[in-house]
Amino acid sequence: MQIADNKVALIHYTLTSVEGEVIDSSEGGEPLAYIHGMGHIVPGLEEELTGKQAGDKVNVEVSPELGYGEINEELIQEVDRSAFDGVDTIEVGMRFMAQTAWGQQPVVVTAVSEETVTVDGNHPLANQTLKFDVEVVEVRDATEEELDHGHAHGLGPQH
Repeated sequence: MQIADNKVALIHYTLTSVEGEVIDSSEGGEPLAYIHGMGHIVPGLEEELTGKQAGDKVNVEVSPELGYGEINEELIQEVDRSAFDGVDTIEVGMRFMAQTAWGQQPVVVTAVSEETVTVDGNHPLANQTLKFDVEVVEVRDATEEELDHGHAHGLGPQH
């Protein structure tokens, strides 16, 4: 069976930067299970996996446009320190959930001054070219329940 829309694909992967630094990996754990065509993985990887089947191995380099996107300057904001009322210590690297017009948005603190805090809502891997080494472990039909829930339930249709 080939990977196609509404199929569950289980993959083992290693994600590295172009410099070779391992960013994430399923090695030593369960394979990642996702429903193909639902946008659960970056578009560049999903596109390359279309048509693959169990046992296939692929090495994919994904540009920022087909990965986590370019840096969006509008997602970098300087906010009044009073927005962090109740937080005693604010340091660069801290992560918060910000309430925005489109809902909750994870942000990371990039600068702190006496009056303001600069936060960045871009994905941590935005503007980076990503390298994926992938092995397709299994491809199967998604169950009605998985399609209704919008996500795969793991190994085999019984999970």
